Amino acid sequence: MAFRTDPGLLRQGTVADARVDEGLRSYMLSVYNYMGLGLAITGVVAFLVASTPALYIPIFTTPLKWVVMLAPLGFVFFLGAKLQTMSIGAAQMTFWAFAAVMGLSMASILLVFTGESVARVFFITAATFGATSLYGYTTKRDLSGFGSFLFMGLIGIIIASLVNIFLQSSALQFAVSVIGVLVFTGLTAYDTQRIKEVYYQVEGSEMLGRAAIMGALSLYLDFINMFTMLIQLFGTARE
Repeated sequence: MAFRTDPGLLRQGTVADARVDEGLRSYMLSVYNYMGLGLAITGVVAFLVASTPALYIPIFTTPLKWVVMLAPLGFVFFLGAKLQTMSIGAAQMTFWAFAAVMGLSMASILLVFTGESVARVFFITAATFGATSLYGYTTKRDLSGFGSFLFMGLIGIIIASLVNIFLQSSALQFAVSVIGVLVFTGLTAYDTQRIKEVYYQVEGSEMLGRAAIMGALSLYLDFINMFTMLIQLFGTARE
């Protein structure tokens, strides 16, 4: 007995696959666009604050600095808790506000390190992030098994960083920075693959736009944290 495949079904399958591929590319492009614009807002705000004594003196020489440093964390928790019920417009505005507040915090880096070293580390971070994110997008290997391991590494980094606020140990800071680069490099690949998988779960639903913003937030945080760790390792402090 001979089995035949209906050519019409093959054509329908090919068209469906093409639509999924096109939809996935559009979705990932929106994720990277959100992330890129968020980084641009952060950079502009950080530069403006760091170059304006009337802004950075009252921020970083008073207890207000703790508010500025902790505010981005509040935005992250808020987005994580409320994103599902927010409109796309409200989610976008919250993300842009978060990026601007992060810029206030990141201004301290421009005050501590030279502009040349900041630019150099930024391009190192961009190259590392780009290569790792591309790997996460294209690899057929399931990276979900690394998620819990990377999360434990992230918790360890947070605890060690908090402890070092009081110890002020250069050796501990170096160890945290090295481990942090490895953890956030791994998280970039892991998050990229996870964001890609989310597309297949929410494709065609109203959640797609919100998922793109949440994905952008994850990759934005990976980039910022990787940059922060690398600047501690390779940055040149101002005289």
